[in-house]
Amino acid sequence: MTSIATVAFGPQIVAAAQRNGLDPTLLAAVAAQETGGPGSNSGANVVGDGGHGHGVFQIDDRYHAFASTPAAMDPAQNANYAAGMLSGLLQKYGGNVHAALSAYNAGSPTATGTTTDWGGTTLGYADSVMTHYAQLSGSARDAAMPELATTSASVNQLSTLASSSIAMPATPAPSLPTTQQQTQAQQSAAQPALKEDFYADGDDAE
Repeated sequence: MTSIATVAFGPQIVAAAQRNGLDPTLLAAVAAQETGGPGSNSGANVVGDGGHGHGVFQIDDRYHAFASTPAAMDPAQNANYAAGMLSGLLQKYGGNVHAALSAYNAGSPTATGTTTDWGGTTLGYADSVMTHYAQLSGSARDAAMPELATTSASVNQLSTLASSSIAMPATPAPSLPTTQQQTQAQQSAAQPALKEDFYADGDDAE
């Protein structure tokens, strides 16, 4: 079990999560997925995806103007931007954690998105994040849980899985880039097997 207090940029992640009404462990798990990998529950402040993914949460400069600014490489601001997006997606998809994570990665709530090899078991993005979540929270979640488009990992179910809850923000989350979402939705429709991250680094910088 890895405590959030011991992961890289833990204080910044916790502050960003609290500011946006998220479970800090979930946000830390996204960072671990984006810039940590299956061997680490701690992210890194790097530039990845051929120079397009920026910071701990690999915000993509092809879709977010924020990623082209110096603020993108500031862990606190990077975490806050990612937390705002994830909070907005959780609201959009009714608290469905799996859908929100899939949309964060690939622009669609039903996309498998980036796949990660966990010692011979290949997991889609959302399930890989939840494996990090389980390790960070000390739950007994099976790392090999299959990723299904119909998964309904709601806020309450996530609470049961890891004895934690995601509090939805009392104030509206920062607005999402709707024009970019529409563009990505069109791309997703034309390319069902989309592997490129909409919000983050498609290669999960390692």
